[in-house]
Amino acid sequence: MRYLPLTPDDRTAMLATIGAASIDDLFADVPAEAQLDGPIAGLPMHASELAVERHMGALARRNRAAGDGPFFLGAGAYRHHVPASVDHLIQRGEFLTAYTPYQPEIAQGTLQMLFEFQSQVARLLGTDVANASMYDGSTACWEAIVMARRITKRGKALLSTGLHPHYRSVARTMAKYTGDVLVDGDPSLEAGTDWSALAAAVGKDTSCVVVQYPDILGRIDDMTALAAACQAAGALLIAVVTEPVALGLIKAPGEMGADIVVGEGQSLGVGLQFGGPYVGLFACKTQYVRQMPGRLCGETVDANGKRGFVLTLSTREQHIRREKATSNICTNSGLCALAFSIHMTLLGEAGLRQLAAINHGRAKAAAAELAKVPGVSVLNNSFFNEFTLLLPTEARPVIHKLAERDILGGISLGRLYPDNHDLANGLVVAVTETVTEADISAFADALKEVLA
Repeated sequence: MRYLPLTPDDRTAMLATIGAASIDDLFADVPAEAQLDGPIAGLPMHASELAVERHMGALARRNRAAGDGPFFLGAGAYRHHVPASVDHLIQRGEFLTAYTPYQPEIAQGTLQMLFEFQSQVARLLGTDVANASMYDGSTACWEAIVMARRITKRGKALLSTGLHPHYRSVARTMAKYTGDVLVDGDPSLEAGTDWSALAAAVGKDTSCVVVQYPDILGRIDDMTALAAACQAAGALLIAVVTEPVALGLIKAPGEMGADIVVGEGQSLGVGLQFGGPYVGLFACKTQYVRQMPGRLCGETVDANGKRGFVLTLSTREQHIRREKATSNICTNSGLCALAFSIHMTLLGEAGLRQLAAINHGRAKAAAAELAKVPGVSVLNNSFFNEFTLLLPTEARPVIHKLAERDILGGISLGRLYPDNHDLANGLVVAVTETVTEADISAFADALKEVLA
């Protein structure tokens, strides 16, 4: 009944109602050569539910999970320890309302959580206000670019070479349909970050400058001067954060003058999960709040004077006239935002700073150990929990050889920038609190063996 709810009599009655003699009559307009005349070649016939479960379980056991050995992957998605209480609490009845809290009288749990989430994100990113989340970091980045265009009435965006190439790719795809001009490029292993060059390039036609902090190579720079250059030219500075745990230790972008701060919140409360779902963060200065996409939850009082929560601002085409909408983003990532907020609450400010310190300490230890491998050097002068190694040979084959030794040793720049041979020897390594001293030693030993 779960899969075939209609009986043969139901089908006969439905066909009679529409005047069709058989189900085949419904496909009369499909050319005969386009119709199947039998089973699809290579596709197995139907199986029982138990047989399918066993088959899928066997396939799953062939996978290597992140916790099965030394794990140093990052570049926008990070393995952190998520307390078991997060998964338990997101299943409580207070939060199991309809996914969209249109009726505040029955969605107070969801609305209060989103209100707290907004408060946490705004404080974490150093901004005045944050929305109730976006789908993920890359689409949040694009929404920030088009938001800057609405505010400045300009259509040229300067993207830092340190911006994640996947974020750049999303922006280029969307810009095809909006007419925005994007100026970007690949990072350099010889030169530092390009923020000073970006500041010099800001002109009267620039809507925004987009920088990542820390950037794709793990480098950290002060964006205060760049923010001042943008402000002087009437452009906006957009900061992208893919590792929010870093903000427990380094200065928030909003405190350095960023007008809009977006990012990926996966690190807190949300597992890697084969790439999603994740949760986009979006925050800005108060003066731009009415141009912010998504939705905003606010605090109010009910008819009896009791504290309550409502959707204060929803500048989506579902809520207002289409031509006035700031975005066609359909919803927020409610469940992932809840997990983020619970993890943040469990940590608290002191806990987040301690977690960040552990990440940085282990990353420093790993960088020092890996730099001892003959022919290997560390690119970064500064980093949080992610840094770039320069290898004496192409990094992609090295990664595969490390995987054969059950070590997931980072992300090769050759994978991120397949058309740029100058970056082929770069290897981005992420080290979180889940990495042990034994993991670091195993990585260093295996890398020495592979490069020998």
